[in-house]
Amino acid sequence: MMDEEKREEYPQLLLDGQLCFPLYAAARKVVNEYNPLLKSYGLTYTQYIVFLALWEQGCRTKVGDLGRRLYLDCGTLTPLLKKMEESGWITRCRCKVDERVVYVSLTEDGWALREKVKDIPERIGKCMTMDREDAYSLYSLLHKLLDSME
Repeated sequence: MMDEEKREEYPQLLLDGQLCFPLYAAARKVVNEYNPLLKSYGLTYTQYIVFLALWEQGCRTKVGDLGRRLYLDCGTLTPLLKKMEESGWITRCRCKVDERVVYVSLTEDGWALREKVKDIPERIGKCMTMDREDAYSLYSLLHKLLDSME
């Protein structure tokens, strides 16, 4: 079989026909832009998005709610929160009424970090040449995709 025939035999398996590939590649490129900025504060990208959610929520948040908000499972979130607690950025405590429920709260150091990283979104925005309208359209479409998969 010639290469062209092999290629056309399973068109559903062509890389350029996969929605997952540009999503994956774009996500990797964007996260790679964040990494050097976050590293200077001792943060990973995943810790950063946890902070974004906690700063947004304020006072105290249930771990389960945080996981749903960030699309992270318990197996990913629990060790991440443990490291953040060891770094002094958050505290975790079990609910007295229902011990299965764990709350997360920011410490003073966790809140102080917000001031230090406040310019990161703007700096990341300068790395992208997409105009605001296209960026908003992409944002909306990605959320539509996430919502459709729940």
